[in-house]
Parts: sequence; C-alpha cells; structure tokens
Amino acid sequence: MAALAAKKIVCITGASRGIGRGCALAFAQHGATGFILHYLGDQTTENEVQSLKAEIEETPGRRCVTVPGDISDPSTSTKIVDEGVKAFGRIDALVSNAGICPFSEFLSMPLETYQRTRAVNLDGSFYITQAVAKQMKEQVPQGGTIVGISSISAFVGGEFQVHYTPTKAAILSLMHSSAVALGKYNIRCNAVLPGTIATDINKEDLSDKEKYEGMVKRTALGRLGAPEDIAGPVVFLSSDMAKYITGAPLLVDGGLLVNLQ
Repeated sequence: MAALAAKKIVCITGASRGIGRGCALAFAQHGATGFILHYLGDQTTENEVQSLKAEIEETPGRRCVTVPGDISDPSTSTKIVDEGVKAFGRIDALVSNAGICPFSEFLSMPLETYQRTRAVNLDGSFYITQAVAKQMKEQVPQGGTIVGISSISAFVGGEFQVHYTPTKAAILSLMHSSAVALGKYNIRCNAVLPGTIATDINKEDLSDKEKYEGMVKRTALGRLGAPEDIAGPVVFLSSDMAKYITGAPLLVDGGLLVNLQ
C-alpha cells in the first residue's frame, strides 16, 4: 500500500513546535519529501525549527525550506509561497496551524490582546490560505489540499477565551467557504478541530494539577491529546484517501465534547 503522503510537498505554518511539528513528522513518516516550514523567527523557534529540519532530513531524499516571519503580516505568506515554489516548484498540501491563545479575563482584557489574537489566528490563516490557493490554482489538474487547524472552541465557550474562540470558529468558516470557492480548481479545504492537546500553548494553564486532572476526567478516552493525535487526521485529510472530502470539520477531542455527564 502506497504511503499516504508519498512525494508530497507540504507547507506548515507554526511548524517549530506542538501540533505543527507533529504534523511535519507525520507527513515525513507517510512519505512526503518536500517541507516548507514556517516559524515565528525568534531565537527559541529558530532553534526548534532547525532541530525539526535536521530530524526530517536524516532520511535521504527529504528536503526542508524554513521561512521565518509573523504570520499576521501578509508579506510573510507571500514569502512562504515564493520560497516554497522556488525550492520545489509546487505546493501539494497546506496546514494552516500557526496560532496563539493568551488566556485573559474578558472585562479587563486589553484591546491589544484581542487584536493580536485575531491578527495571528484569523488574519494569518486567511493570508496563507489565499496565497497558497493562488499557487495551487495554477497546478492544473492537480490542485491541492488545505487543512485549517480550528479547535473544539469553535463549538464551545471559555471564560478566559472570549477573544480566542471566535477566531477558531472563523477558521472553520474560512475552510467552509474556501471549499466552495476553490473546489472548481480541485483544491480541497477541511478543518481539524482539536480538543485539549498538551502543547506549549496551554502549558501554563495545565500546570495546575487540579485543572489538569479535571480535563482528563472530562475526556471519554481518559487522557489529553498529543500532537501526533492531530497529525494523523491532518495527513489523512491531505491524502487521496480523503479525495471526496471538502468543507468538512473533523473533531479530534478524545470524546470531550460528547462527555456531558
């Protein structure tokens, strides 16, 4: 049986850690050969992405291009596509993953916190989706696949996430409408909605033992998710096994949403 991502060229935003890193490694395991790895560009993410690049390129035939930049700046998305096409000539799959979640109390939230969260999560997803889709449109008849990393927060609320949950609902909506707009170019767009995944984005929140144990008890599977739990569904949706799936939300939450009792 052929690998799910055999010889694919994959672009991942926010690739240096967490879900983005997990997706990159999963694509490598499933046969992808070209990687466009976006990261913020500070010293920490620089070290992380270079480590990821080295791990992927341990296998002969794999090549990574790394592109730093603030995803909320539209020029970053332009640069990501330009560097990817220069290196590989095409982009087969996009994983729009870069995001932030600075927990904040609603009534005292600084306006800058809301604006920054929206700019990174929603604006950044729009910019990279549009930029990559323009490239995929020219890849006739191949097209491509786009997966937006939304969240269970697209369906539910959170006391300290009033600025965050709307952005994740918007990413789901972005994938819905992009699927309609881009289907004629053979570009499929889907959303993966993670539940509580133990990554750097919520490390501080989950450091509270009581809260951590409470979150575990709320999941039907009795554990929090790991990046690789999200990476598998992302690779699947980007593969030919999902060739008739577009505009779909895939909830990957260990049974968190349904566990009401």
